[in-house]
Amino acid sequence: MDKADLQQLTTSAERLNTAIQTIGQVILGKDRQIKLALSCLLAKGHCLIEDQPGVGKTTLAHTMAQVMGLEFQRIQFTSDLLPADVLGVSVFNRESSQFEFHPGPIFSPFILADEINRATPKTQSALLEAMEEYQVTVEGETRELPDPFFVIATQNPQHQIGTYPLPESQLDRFLMRIDLGYPDKTAERQLLEGENRRNIIKKLQPVFDKALLRQLQQQVTALHVAPAILDYVQSILEFSRQSGAFEFGLSPRGGLALINAARAWALIDDEKYVLPEHIQAILPAVVNHRLPVHLEAGSKQTVTAAQHIMESVGIS
Repeated sequence: MDKADLQQLTTSAERLNTAIQTIGQVILGKDRQIKLALSCLLAKGHCLIEDQPGVGKTTLAHTMAQVMGLEFQRIQFTSDLLPADVLGVSVFNRESSQFEFHPGPIFSPFILADEINRATPKTQSALLEAMEEYQVTVEGETRELPDPFFVIATQNPQHQIGTYPLPESQLDRFLMRIDLGYPDKTAERQLLEGENRRNIIKKLQPVFDKALLRQLQQQVTALHVAPAILDYVQSILEFSRQSGAFEFGLSPRGGLALINAARAWALIDDEKYVLPEHIQAILPAVVNHRLPVHLEAGSKQTVTAAQHIMESVGIS
């Protein structure tokens, strides 16, 4: 789609659907995962992608940044990465006889934290303030991050060599955790026969810019949530805390995450208010990484947290 075609798109839903289709030209057969990642961005959250190497996690981040018209910085997390490599550092300037702060890659609207669980906990913690408060404090001075600000992190499975588990405080900073999985046979054949994905990304036209994205994020915040939907969310929160099925329940931040993600999903669906199916659509991505399932000794986990909640909690 060229610039003239993009200018003819008048509604938010049209542009959002075009963005999903454009990203889908690179990430084949994964429209739901693309929609979830886009919902995360619209809800001013952050997204964690956990999957095997080589299924397109990094490619999805590159493509999203291109399509959304955001400056992109990739941080490759390794065991020797230091917090200063992420946040920045002050360097003494001999001419001015003063220290000058050199911003790190975190001062960019779109951050890819690649293989985040290969860094030590000390370096992982450098993202905590940035992801929650949209600011960083370095050497006693607090600096604001750009608006919009979005972190999309990739994580290798924890059983792989050289990984550090993300603590609950870090996991909770991610609005969603998604996985891409292997492509189906048709999509994989198209991938094998087609052009290199990196070449396709370079040819893509941005569908949004910063101003348009901020407008959409404001629309998400303003989307109506009826009292019945709030009752449904509170029932989910109460069940997670009192059922005994989980090691600990959802926090109030988890409840806000459900509401914000559902609002973003509803906006993409061109709805004027949140419906129960919007809550259910985003529930797995929002709660599964927040709710460790309580297992008896010797038992195996057969259902996810979201599946157990949806089977147990109904809307009145």
